[in-house]
Amino acid sequence: MNAFPPPGDKKQLEEGLVFTPKFDADGLVPAMAIDATTKEPLMLAYMNAESLKLTLELGEAVYWSRSRKELWHKGKTSGQVQKVVEIRTDCDQDALVVYVEQMGGGCCHTGRNDCFYRKVAGRTPEGGALLAFKEA
Repeated sequence: MNAFPPPGDKKQLEEGLVFTPKFDADGLVPAMAIDATTKEPLMLAYMNAESLKLTLELGEAVYWSRSRKELWHKGKTSGQVQKVVEIRTDCDQDALVVYVEQMGGGCCHTGRNDCFYRKVAGRTPEGGALLAFKEA
């Protein structure tokens, strides 16, 4: 059940004051978690209408796990809770930025502070098409 009103016309969507998130064909909207203090990216996840509603109610990030096909209250079992400071939506309301206070250490399941710990370094030394990664 979608607790949010359907998006209106282009003007209402882009200039209106009503939050009408535009979920994709799978009922999801990407949600980029950003550290509210440092402004560093932490992780990218997805929300459905239920997880977004719970996030707004609880003040803690709740996502939709695409792999497990279930709600994922970030940190409920790991202690890596994300307290929501602010949520922003883009111009056509089909993407979210969730500014959070990351609790319980890092947010990545690898034990790192964030999930964006690798930089794209470019092509392999042989000039192949594969990209090489290294620690950021």
